[in-house]
Amino acid sequence: MTVETIADASPEAGELRGVHTLSMAKAINAGLAEAMRNDPKVLLMGEDIGALGGVFRVTEGLLAEFGDRRVLDSPLAESGIVGTAIGMAMRGYRPVLEIQFDGFIFPAFDQITTQLARMNLRHDGGMPMPVVIRVPYGGHIGSIEHHQESPEAYFAHTPGLRVVSPSSPHDAYWMIQEAIASNDPVLFFEPKSRYWPKGPVDHDHAGLPLHASRVVRRGDDVTVVGHGAMVATLLQAADIAAGEGRSLEVVDLRSLSPIDFGPIVDSVQRTGRLVVAQEAYGFVSVGSEIAATVAERAFYSLEAPVLRVSSFDTPFPPAALETEYLPSADRVLEAVDRSLAY
Repeated sequence: MTVETIADASPEAGELRGVHTLSMAKAINAGLAEAMRNDPKVLLMGEDIGALGGVFRVTEGLLAEFGDRRVLDSPLAESGIVGTAIGMAMRGYRPVLEIQFDGFIFPAFDQITTQLARMNLRHDGGMPMPVVIRVPYGGHIGSIEHHQESPEAYFAHTPGLRVVSPSSPHDAYWMIQEAIASNDPVLFFEPKSRYWPKGPVDHDHAGLPLHASRVVRRGDDVTVVGHGAMVATLLQAADIAAGEGRSLEVVDLRSLSPIDFGPIVDSVQRTGRLVVAQEAYGFVSVGSEIAATVAERAFYSLEAPVLRVSSFDTPFPPAALETEYLPSADRVLEAVDRSLAY
């Protein structure tokens, strides 16, 4: 297969084939364009997504290709955006919404958790809700309050919602299309600190289904698990550990609800140790669920307690303190050392 590197792929380039090097932002853009070309019922809606192309330029160029009847600039009203999308889904459309920043999703929390999540179940499966809510989330961008939150656990806790988070451009390209194809509502959490690093995207082969977790690096001593931007931190920790003679196996969750526990449990049964890392708060979190489930399913394989590394249970601090607040490779390795000490 020919590998082509392009600096700035966009919808104007047309349908992509083969392997290209893209940023995650451009990969999502290409995935949205592909879904819109394949299904005229797919439309986009959100604040400043049209002429501006979104705060992070993820929807740049889509207005020019698909017009203002399919790329809709909305009022600054998150609850109204989601409520409108519910009505559109009832009429057969597949709306893809952008919440401009993670901390702005809470005005729409009621619509998402008490209406969108329940609508299909209320009707015994007779009213599909193919709504995707894109949420740029997480830290490492030096932004202000309400712009660096990690609220994924609220939605993973809610029955009726699917929650996913890609860690690579390839996954972002395919997962956004798979999310749009789902008849259930999907919260699509995009790690904003990973919008710009580039990686290969195979436009011909998806690889994994939407809700599959994946081992991204093999190892023998300790299993480390994370999602979104944390996967890059875990891979950095694995590189450092390798230089010190320790071997970490890195698992990318990809999906937070449902969670594919198979690769995690299989890995722990080999390594006997597990460290779960996340940018979100540690209390009542996705990491907590993984720790509990692995303790249930692989108890007799564990040679040490499951350890968790997370941000502190406080509101996100001023940007100058974010490196102290967010989990780092050093904090992951400290947990690895404690696990190996048992």
